[in-house]
Amino acid sequence: MDRAFLNGEDGVGHLVLIRHGQQQWPDPDTSVTADWIDPPLSELGEQQAACTGTHLASETIDAVYSSQLARAHDTGRAVAGHHDLDVTVMRELEEIHIFRDLPQDQRASDVLGEEFMHGVRHNFVRTKRWDAYPGTESSLEFRRRVSAAIESILHRHPGQTVAVACHGGVINAYLAEVLGLSEDMFFRPVHASVHRLRFDVDRRVVGVLNEQHHLAAQALVSH
Repeated sequence: MDRAFLNGEDGVGHLVLIRHGQQQWPDPDTSVTADWIDPPLSELGEQQAACTGTHLASETIDAVYSSQLARAHDTGRAVAGHHDLDVTVMRELEEIHIFRDLPQDQRASDVLGEEFMHGVRHNFVRTKRWDAYPGTESSLEFRRRVSAAIESILHRHPGQTVAVACHGGVINAYLAEVLGLSEDMFFRPVHASVHRLRFDVDRRVVGVLNEQHHLAAQALVSH
């Protein structure tokens, strides 16, 4: 059992996945597709990121990575600052490219039609797969990108603890690969939540999902 779940084994590393804090949501009535790609942290999101940084301050963290998107990078900085570390940016850790192939200066509903979009949303609710969205990075592309990025990080840090500040879709995509799940979004990570895995050369073991007690204690939980 210890070997199966990497309990008490020598040379075991720890991966700490962190969802970014809440972003500043664009106005759905006036925004276009491009406005949803890289919004900054909201005031609440900044508080959440700081809270998670403090929560992890007493732990040994050897490296911090993030996507280049502001909400993830700033969350990574809130963690790294407690450990005198810089944040290493990897573009491959960015969120799923929804509506990537549609005009970025328009709303998807204006391009596809609101009735069609109703069907698109229904299909996502039913399947929880990104392939429900037209003009979007495919589920397979996304999983391959995310898995390759995170596996490369683990390869660089054997036996160490590494934190990765990223996105809810990224966390789901990697965990779905580890667990062999078909759904791309099988759970909803809380903003600035923590998710822990143990790893060695050839094994990845899920430990904790949606660690959020530090946020709840300060009434900072949001989705």
